Amino acid sequence: MLQLSGNTGPAEQPVTLVDLRRGDAAILDHIDLPGEDARRLMELGFLPGTQITAGLSAPGGDPRVFQVDGSEIALRRETARRLKVRVPQSQRQV
Repeated sequence: MLQLSGNTGPAEQPVTLVDLRRGDAAILDHIDLPGEDARRLMELGFLPGTQITAGLSAPGGDPRVFQVDGSEIALRRETARRLKVRVPQSQRQV
């Protein structure tokens, strides 16, 4: 497994991409996938520290589209669950 991490601040709570609702934005913290899978996502723009916004999903919720680095990329739920993100405190639900 390749685990790539960004910096976590005390005002942010770790969640996964699956936890985001449509329109929610978060910062990618780390990718918990085997090396080749993690590298491929990084080539697509999923780099620690990058902002990711949740978009539309297919009927049934899988796959789901995420906006990253100016592109829209569809990920399966099982992959999205392995990408840990930090939701800025200003965007958290109360």
